[in-house]
Amino acid sequence: MQFSTGNNRIEVNTPTRSALMEEVGKCLGAQRGFALATLNLDHLVKLRSDARFADAYAAQDMVVADGRPIVWLSRLAGQPVELLPGSDLVLPLCRIAAEEGRTIAMIGSTDVALHDAETYLTAAVTGLKVSYVHAPPMGFDPEGDAARTVLHELEASGAGMCFLALGAPKQEQLAARGRELAPSVGFASIGAGLDFLGGHQRRAPRLVRSLALEWLWRALSSPRRMIPRYASCFAILPGLTIQALQRRLRR
Repeated sequence: MQFSTGNNRIEVNTPTRSALMEEVGKCLGAQRGFALATLNLDHLVKLRSDARFADAYAAQDMVVADGRPIVWLSRLAGQPVELLPGSDLVLPLCRIAAEEGRTIAMIGSTDVALHDAETYLTAAVTGLKVSYVHAPPMGFDPEGDAARTVLHELEASGAGMCFLALGAPKQEQLAARGRELAPSVGFASIGAGLDFLGGHQRRAPRLVRSLALEWLWRALSSPRRMIPRYASCFAILPGLTIQALQRRLRR
């Protein structure tokens, strides 16, 4: 399923959980790096005006649907994809890493949150080991010299997979750069996924998520930050809906 964002086209090229897990397993087994992005409406908004973000997305090897609107639009286009929120992928990806005998790394958030996430994950996944953690300071530039040092340290750590919890677009930009500077590492951009595991952010209750109302729960929890973001997302939905219908008619 492709989405047009101005001059760019973004494709959800890994449509199901089984396809994702199979591909990640192959990469980890072969010690081959990758970059995984989790596409949502907020990303599509940013991609329209941020050329560097668009370049970073173009460098991603796998893109999955993180957000029900992406799933609904894909069904409307007759090209259905599965909902794969980044926060829900951390544990299953860790299990694959442990099965393949590869260690993981975590970059982003805070030292305390990363410590708590490591404690949670190593208790939940038998045999999982963490070989590198780094909580960048405020103002971290994924294209700066400090990021270069971090990526060299990451490559030297032997980690097979690194979870990036920097938020968009920083995490996708660091993953794109990491494909060059840490070529043996698989990067998974998962936003607040590590904070959720460590209990440093609260995720919407399961019932709210099952009713597709997580966006409303988040908007009410942080209205000043989230309401403008969701307003921008809703504004692009009519155009995306027309695109989806046109793709369906061309099939």
